[in-house]
Amino acid sequence: MLNALSVDVEDWFQVGAFERTITRGEWDGLEHRVERNTDAVLALFDDAGVKGTFFTLGWVAERYPALMRRIVAAGHELASHGYDHARVFTFTPEEFRADLRRSRGLLEDAGGVAVTGYRAPSFSIDPRAPWAHRVLAEEGYRYSSSVAPVRHDHYGWPDSPRFAWRPLPDSPLLELPVTTALWHGRTLAAGGGGFFRLLPYGFSRWAIRQVNGEAGRPAIIYFHPWEIDPDQPRVAGAPLRSRVRHYTNLKAMAPKLRRLASDFRWTRVDALVDGEAGRVT
Repeated sequence: MLNALSVDVEDWFQVGAFERTITRGEWDGLEHRVERNTDAVLALFDDAGVKGTFFTLGWVAERYPALMRRIVAAGHELASHGYDHARVFTFTPEEFRADLRRSRGLLEDAGGVAVTGYRAPSFSIDPRAPWAHRVLAEEGYRYSSSVAPVRHDHYGWPDSPRFAWRPLPDSPLLELPVTTALWHGRTLAAGGGGFFRLLPYGFSRWAIRQVNGEAGRPAIIYFHPWEIDPDQPRVAGAPLRSRVRHYTNLKAMAPKLRRLASDFRWTRVDALVDGEAGRVT
C-alpha cells in the first residue's frame, strides 16, 4: 500500500498556535529558518528514498524561490498552502480566490511547474466556508487536502467523510482528508503533525496499519519543517498550551520520521488522486 507523506512548508512563527502572539507585521524582522529546515527535510527524504508533497506558503516561495526549484528538482510535488497562513473561513469567497491566485502564481513562477493541489492553513475548510471547494474547482485545482474529520480546539470537521470524497456534484475536484483512526467508535486524529510528534510512535504505526489493512485505504500524513528544529527560538509570551504543543519532542521528530519512512511505502499526494477518485461514487 502506497501512502502519501506531505510537508506543510511554513516557518516557526507562522503557525496557528502563535497567531495571537506574533503579528503578521513582525514576520520579516524575525529569524527565518524555513529554508534550512526544508533543506533538512529534503535530505531526510533523499536518504530514505521518499517522494512527497510540499504544501508551501506563497510567502515562503516569494522569499526563497531557489528552494522551490530544489523541491521540484528532487522529484517532489509542489502544492499550495495559501499565501500567508490565513485561515480560509476568515476570507470572503473573493478574498479566498485572490489568495489562491497570489500564492499559486508565486509557486509556479518559482518552481516552474503547474500547481494543482491545495491544503488550507490549519485545515480551515469546514462548514464555516461552504463556498471554498467551489472556488477551488473554479480555479482549476485537481484536489484539496484541507479537511481534518475530527473534533479539535483549533480545527476540525467531524461530520466529513474520513476518506476521499467529492465536495461538488458537478466537478472532479477531490477532497483527500488527513488520516484518522477508529477506536471503540471514536474517530482519532492520526494524520501526523503534533499528534505524531507528541504521541508514542506505536500509535501512528497502529493507525496507519489500521487504515491500510482494515479500511484498505492509503494514509495521508503531514508534518512541518520547524518540527525537526529543536534550536528554533522560543516564544515566551505564548499561552502555555501552545508552547507545550509546539516545543515538545522536537529532538525526537527526525528519528521518528526516519522510522516512519522505513516502516511504510510513501508517495506524493497527487499520485493517489486517480486511485482514490475511482473509489468515490
